Amino acid sequence: LPQRLASLAAAAQEETWQSQQQLQAQRQEVARLQEELSRARQDGERWASALQRAQREALEREATRGAEQARHQELIRDMKERLLELLREKDALWQKTEGIDTPMPSPVPRHPGLCARCHKDFRLLSRRYNCSRLCQGRVCHACSVDMGKHGRCCLICYQQRHPQAT
Repeated sequence: LPQRLASLAAAAQEETWQSQQQLQAQRQEVARLQEELSRARQDGERWASALQRAQREALEREATRGAEQARHQELIRDMKERLLELLREKDALWQKTEGIDTPMPSPVPRHPGLCARCHKDFRLLSRRYNCSRLCQGRVCHACSVDMGKHGRCCLICYQQRHPQAT
């Protein structure tokens, strides 16, 4: 019986030692998990803080964008009003000029040695051109416009023919 008690005691002692080893391993595991939990809480707090900051910045950007959009709409409204004013002014000017006819070119002096517009002498280096439009006057290079294959014409005839060029 004493042998059996000694073996039971040795087995109980071995079991106690193993239980203590398991308990120590579990305590270490609990400590590790508590440390991870603490880090996770800190991370969660940092993320929550970052989220609140991002939301605050988004609200500020939205407020700024709203104010900018209001300014743009006001600018557009002002530009539309100015456009209407300019259109009214253009219509008023058009009505004032509606009855005005474009003047015909004045009769050209037919002196063969002078430009009909600037009265410059035609010389060896100063070419003369016959206006190929209404007046048929002789003009110098400076007082004429090249019309391509239609020849050259004086500035007054060109302006009458192309009023947008003035």
